[in-house]
Amino acid sequence: MTTDSTPAAKPAQDPRALLKKLHETYPAFRDHAPLAIGIDKQLLARQPEIERKALRIALGMHTNSLRYLKTMEKATQRLDLDGQVVAEVTDEHRQHAAEMLRERFRKDAERRKAQRLAEEQERQRTQKLNQLVEKFGKQRNG
Repeated sequence: MTTDSTPAAKPAQDPRALLKKLHETYPAFRDHAPLAIGIDKQLLARQPEIERKALRIALGMHTNSLRYLKTMEKATQRLDLDGQVVAEVTDEHRQHAAEMLRERFRKDAERRKAQRLAEEQERQRTQKLNQLVEKFGKQRNG
């Protein structure tokens, strides 16, 4: 009989579930308010059980969300976990958010355009095939 001397691996935290919990717990997350720089350190101090990797992914999902970027684009103040103002949002950060939004909208427009083009090409292909079937079907029957 052998025993494994390594401790059982802790299951990884799900970043989406963590983000949902952060939204439920902290008003700054729920309202998609601009977060204080270093909010990750505040979170780890309050909740040491949070895995750093899961937190990093969850924060990335949150700060790259459309709602957060739209709020950040117009915001003037950053908030801590308690919703208290801790710093100003710089013009540079507002411009970065606006640029990210423009880029996202541009990519979405390109994707929709490519999709419409592909649908149109498929429609034309189907129409052409139907014409060929009709033409050669008549010759065969005639």
